[in-house]
Amino acid sequence: MSDKHPRKNSQLLHIVFGGELESIDSTEFRDPSNLDVVGIYPNYAKAHAAWQAKAQATVDNALMRYFIVHLHRFLDPA
Repeated sequence: MSDKHPRKNSQLLHIVFGGELESIDSTEFRDPSNLDVVGIYPNYAKAHAAWQAKAQATVDNALMRYFIVHLHRFLDPA
């Protein structure tokens, strides 16, 4: 089998997490031990929906920020 063909059933895993930042122009967390790990999702669309819900729920706190990380890029960098 050729390496040029994508793997069947490959998952594009994403993680959504967030926390309070040191300042609004930084990505350094105030307390990394207190991060909110929302979850791991099988695709970007589901991760984005979870991110959007958390971002909207914390809109009154300017220092609270949520992120989507593409886990599949770490698992298979190619």
